[in-house]
Amino acid sequence: MRNDSIIQMWEEYRKINPNAPKHYEAWAFGDSKEMANELANLVLEGKKTATASNYTLYELENEALPLVGLHNIILDGDGKAIGIAETKSVEMVPFDEVTAEHAYLEGEGDRTLEYWRDVHETFFKKEFKNINQEFNYKIPVVCERFKLIYKK
Repeated sequence: MRNDSIIQMWEEYRKINPNAPKHYEAWAFGDSKEMANELANLVLEGKKTATASNYTLYELENEALPLVGLHNIILDGDGKAIGIAETKSVEMVPFDEVTAEHAYLEGEGDRTLEYWRDVHETFFKKEFKNINQEFNYKIPVVCERFKLIYKK
């Protein structure tokens, strides 16, 4: 996905960081405009420094996992660039082994592991239903930590 706001943000960032890599990814959190806006705002506020995704979808789409050092242009619900985050760590763990620390770093709700499990179970069940598969507590989850390195 590329649009003028993405290109403009990347060009502005590269002007002040000429050694930045040429490659970047651009994406929004979640599966709705509202969720994308809510989670993007948490990133801008400094509350959200981690995310989790369904590894099964990476496999199905033959998509590479994020790599440490990857630059991610975070989009709001309208597809507008709001900031750039650099991937700091990536690990794959079973759903039921995601840690309380990771849940806290995701910055959502009351930041507890119980809240994280509740909302992510609902979200992942929906994703699995869309691909005619069943959710279980041992599904591999891609846990990514990142740092906001640029915003307007």
